Amino acid sequence: MFCEIGRFHCTMKGVPKGDRPVILTYHDIGLNHKSCFDTLFSHEDMQEIMQHFAVCHVDAPGQQEGANTFSTGYEYPSMDQLSETLPSILKHFGLKSVIGMAIGAGAYILAKFALDYPAMVEGLVLININPCAEGWMDWAAHKISGWTHAMPDMIISHLFGKEEIQQNHDLIGRYRHHIVNDMNQFNLQLFVKSYNSRRDLEIERPVPGGHINVRTLKCPALLVVGDSSPAVDVVVECNTKLDPTKTTLLKPGKLTEAFKYFIQGMGYSKY
Repeated sequence: MFCEIGRFHCTMKGVPKGDRPVILTYHDIGLNHKSCFDTLFSHEDMQEIMQHFAVCHVDAPGQQEGANTFSTGYEYPSMDQLSETLPSILKHFGLKSVIGMAIGAGAYILAKFALDYPAMVEGLVLININPCAEGWMDWAAHKISGWTHAMPDMIISHLFGKEEIQQNHDLIGRYRHHIVNDMNQFNLQLFVKSYNSRRDLEIERPVPGGHINVRTLKCPALLVVGDSSPAVDVVVECNTKLDPTKTTLLKPGKLTEAFKYFIQGMGYSKY
């Protein structure tokens, strides 16, 4: 489908059921909806959930399989702009609300969307979210080290912790092969640059008797991070800025099971 800032590739699975929200996914840098979510959604626990919910997978511009290379002058949308296109994607499919599930860069985009359009988001599952702007030194180091040579390494160290990189060679090899061979390298650089230029989400935990218009997520949120993930510290920090009555922090566990309980906790217990 087309949005005002370029072509978006969206994949709808299943038919939206009445007034139920649709599960909307958004992938991380170096991935697309298939490499990010196929394994999770083909799990038997997720099959059960998908009988009752349609799923809309969104690929960031130029990140889908077989994407054409953007022209040299193409200005890639910022993280804010990517978030701003989601209402038109929902409108295109005739959707009123979503339960978001996203990782890394996608988690940032969906969190921004939920902050700006709270009525459209019923719940969020955010994996490895980093709500903070990239430090200038990190960004400069990435920029100076030469994109093409450093990019696969940079993305691998964003997706996995040192322990996993050192020990799980097969897994890391598969992801590296995917990043180098399946992703359009020029388009990927633009998406990575957009993510590295993100602004701070500036969320703040509401306190009893405090300012009522404090900027925070209004919907139930499940924050997920692995013990060895490079995002542990930022996810824990993010948790301290959200409403404790609506937010759960999940460290290693079975994501499919946690998602099922999360949906049930939102009142869809009988699907």
